[in-house]
Amino acid sequence: MKGRVRTYVLHQQLLENLPPPPAPVLDVGGGAGHQSFPLALAGYDVTLLDPSSATLDKAHQRLQRLPGEAQRRVTLVEADGENADEAVKGQRFAAVLCHGVLGYLEQPEPLVDQLCRCAAAGGVVSIMTGNAKAMAVRPALEQRWDDALASFDARGEIGVLGVPTRADTVEELSELVRSRGVEPVRWYGVWLFVDWLDFSGAQLDPNDSKRVEAAAAVELEAGRRDPYRQLSRVFHLVGRKGRP
Repeated sequence: MKGRVRTYVLHQQLLENLPPPPAPVLDVGGGAGHQSFPLALAGYDVTLLDPSSATLDKAHQRLQRLPGEAQRRVTLVEADGENADEAVKGQRFAAVLCHGVLGYLEQPEPLVDQLCRCAAAGGVVSIMTGNAKAMAVRPALEQRWDDALASFDARGEIGVLGVPTRADTVEELSELVRSRGVEPVRWYGVWLFVDWLDFSGAQLDPNDSKRVEAAAAVELEAGRRDPYRQLSRVFHLVGRKGRP
């Protein structure tokens, strides 16, 4: 359910900022296409770039389930995000996405540099990453009180996948992209209530479509408003690259 809510919320946030289709979109670290394939269905020309051949195999399998017209709008590229510009042969995109990747890198600067470089003049750069200002929420909801107390000033944790992750702040990431010619225009929260329910042990049924839709609508609105967006475990920053 959390994955479906995330995909829906991010998709709606993207549509508020992307140029109309068939604008070219680059999804860096796009995994199995959960975020970029809906854009292909909406008419965008999508290049999905990921370093994992196994993950790209999954993306290829999911791609085969899309209508033929949408399939023809998707290109799969195996490469590290830090080499994105070379991997796409210098192509520039109307939008460059990077969702859920930055937190796994000790040094985010090389990847952010590539994201901003691959965006065309006037193009959108969209980054989703962990929210350093909400680090205490997860351990507190799991009643790990010592960990929660230590998390108020922490910048890293062992994530839900069992590997170390690092969090960012909106202000720091904004400055990082601004120094590379991309002006931040808006930021959103992504997960709040469904995250709290999950960590509290509540049962979330992904097959209950009405409840999923209702939860997604609430999350979408919370992600636009303070103080709710500030408490989201991840945030979504959207910037626009300046014109020469």
